[in-house]
Amino acid sequence: MMRGMGNMQNMMKQMQKMQKKMQEAQEQLGQEKVEGTSGGGMVTVVVTGHKEVVDVQIKPEAVDPDDVEMLQDLVLAAVNDALKKADELTNNKMGQFTKGLNLPF
Repeated sequence: MMRGMGNMQNMMKQMQKMQKKMQEAQEQLGQEKVEGTSGGGMVTVVVTGHKEVVDVQIKPEAVDPDDVEMLQDLVLAAVNDALKKADELTNNKMGQFTKGLNLPF
C-alpha cells in the first residue's frame, strides 16, 4: 500500500517538472519572432510566438492610391502567413510535452 503512495508522489514531482518546462517554453515563444510575407516581399509582417504583431513593413511600390484593395489583400495575406508560422512554431515547441501522453482533452 505504501509503495503506491511513493509512486504517486514521484509522478506528481514529474508533472510539476514538466509544468515548469512548459511555462518556460511558453515564455520563450513570446520572445521568438516569425515573419510572414506576401506579394513577393512587398508586405512583411512580424509576429511573436504569442501571435502579437510587432512589425509591419510595406514597400513604397506596393502603395497604389488607385488600388487600395490590393494593398489590403497583401497585408491580410502577410498577417495570415505570419500567424500560420506562429502556430507551427507553437506546435513544434509545445508538441514535445504532449507527445506520447494520452491526455483526455
